[in-house]
Amino acid sequence: MDLTGASALVTGGASGLGFATARRLAAAGAVVTIVDLPSSAGAEIAAELGGSFAPADVTDPAPVADAVAVAAASGPLRVVVNCAGIAPPAKVLDRDGAPTPLGDFERIIRVNLIGTYNVIAQASAAMAKTEPTDDGARGVIVSTASVAAFDGQIGQPAYAASKGGVHAMTLPIARELARYGIRVLTIAPGIMETPMLKGLPQAAQDSLGQQVPYPQRLGRPDEYARLVMSIVENGYLNGETIRLDGAIRMAPR
Repeated sequence: MDLTGASALVTGGASGLGFATARRLAAAGAVVTIVDLPSSAGAEIAAELGGSFAPADVTDPAPVADAVAVAAASGPLRVVVNCAGIAPPAKVLDRDGAPTPLGDFERIIRVNLIGTYNVIAQASAAMAKTEPTDDGARGVIVSTASVAAFDGQIGQPAYAASKGGVHAMTLPIARELARYGIRVLTIAPGIMETPMLKGLPQAAQDSLGQQVPYPQRLGRPDEYARLVMSIVENGYLNGETIRLDGAIRMAPR
């Protein structure tokens, strides 16, 4: 798919995987709309990439609809990438053996799963109204799960459930949106050099990297971004979750 003059929307685009993806999409000729929290560096990054910043909480339908409108005004909306998410630990029982507050679980599900669904719903409605390309394609939506969807660790029940949900809804949404020429895929990253992990001491980062069979290092945000571009360019990829993890299988803790 040629992105020259097309529009792309990236949630969580002000940092980490989202920023790397926004940069790749802009380099490919897309006009990128970055969706992130008002407190983020989204405005500065959008200006750097020649795109737009649409501040929004992905769980809130109205601001997300506004962000989609901003993106659609910049050109035909062809690419949507869901990178917004949170990953706080939340065990079932606390140190005293009492249940952790239910709100902790609900918040992670709301941001990671419901937020992703909200963006897909709002964006696909706009994509479905765009003119298709010569081969009938209208666009592609890429979401972000995690290897935790399959190998969830102790302390990750909510995170694993949220990312498992993103994986589980990929195929049914791809099947539904096929009639519009919209492809739907998900990437499940392993241990990546996100801002959270980059804040750890180098020894801790090296230790995490050594858990990866090959290459023995943390994944790089640009490797995620390059996979997004491969998905965009390969029109036969659809309805799948792709692990990007160096063959790691997470231990219980």
